[in-house]
Amino acid sequence: MTKFTYTEKKDTRSGFGAGLAELGRTNPNVVALCADLIGSLKMNAFMDENPDRFFQVGIAEANMMGIAAGMTIGGKIPFTGTFANFSTSRVYDQIRQSIAYSEKNVKICASHAGLTLGEDGATHQVLEDIGMMKMLPNMTVINPCDFNQTKAATIAIAEHEGPVYLRFGRPAVPIFTPADQKFEIGKALKLIEGSDVTIFATGHLVWEAIEAEARLAEAGINAEVINIHTIKPLDTDAILESVAKTGCVVTAEEHQMNGGLGDSVAQTLALNHPAPIEMVAVNDSFGESGKPAELMTKYGIDADHIVKAVNKVMTRK
Repeated sequence: MTKFTYTEKKDTRSGFGAGLAELGRTNPNVVALCADLIGSLKMNAFMDENPDRFFQVGIAEANMMGIAAGMTIGGKIPFTGTFANFSTSRVYDQIRQSIAYSEKNVKICASHAGLTLGEDGATHQVLEDIGMMKMLPNMTVINPCDFNQTKAATIAIAEHEGPVYLRFGRPAVPIFTPADQKFEIGKALKLIEGSDVTIFATGHLVWEAIEAEARLAEAGINAEVINIHTIKPLDTDAILESVAKTGCVVTAEEHQMNGGLGDSVAQTLALNHPAPIEMVAVNDSFGESGKPAELMTKYGIDADHIVKAVNKVMTRK
C-alpha cells in the first residue's frame, strides 16, 4: 500500500512564489521579471519586498527574455515569470538565440502548464513545452511534483549556473514531500520500492503514480515509484538500476507522449537495456476547456490509466 499521505493541497505555482520570495531575502543578485501575470505567478511577495529588483515588462514576453539575457551580463540571476505556453512557444526564438546558445544564466519559470490549467482551454494548455525545452543544448528542464518540491527547486536553480526551464502548475495538489528537503538537480527520487514494474512519473503525475501503486498493491503487484523531477539532465543510472530489477516500465506525465519524459526514458532503455515500456501521456492531441480532474481522465493521464498501463506492460515481460 501507499507509504505517502497528505494533510493539505496547494498549487505548485505558490511553491515557486514562496521560493522566489526566500531568494529575494537571501540572494541579492536574484531579480524577477513578469509579463503582466504577477498574481498568477505568485510573485507578489518578491515584488513587495524587492521593488528595485522586480521588473514588470507587460505583455511582451519576447522582450522579457531579451532583457533577462542582458541582465546576466552584469551578474544578475533573472527569474522570468509567465504561463508555460508564453514561456516557450511564444518566445522560442529568443530563448534559443539569446539564452540557450550563449548559456545565459536565465531561469525561465513557467506556470499553468499542462491540461490541469483547466477551463482556459487548448490555447493555454501547453503540452509540448518539455520537448521543446529539452531539445535545446545547455538547457536544464525541471518539473517538480508538489508545493514543497517546487519551492526547493526554485531555490536550488539560483545556485545552478546556466539556463533552466522550471515548470509548474495552477491546481491545488497534495503536498507529500518534506518541507525541509534539499533539491538536487538531475537526481531522481525513489519514493516506493518495488520489484514487479517501475513507474517513472513527473510533475502532477507523481501523486497519481502513488495512488496507482496503492491499487496495484491490493492486486498483488509490487510497483516501484520513482519521481523524475529533472527531465534534463536525466538520471539514467537510477532508471537503469530500477529496470534491471523490475524488467518493465510505465512512464507518467502531463505532456504530449511525443517529446516528453516517456521519450527520454525509452531512448535510455533502447541504448542501454531494452525493456517493455508503456507511456501514460496525452496522445498527439490538443486539450480543451474543462475541470482539471475530468480532463486528466478524458485524456488518459490519471491513476486509473497508470494502473491499466502497468497491467498491460506486465504481459509483455
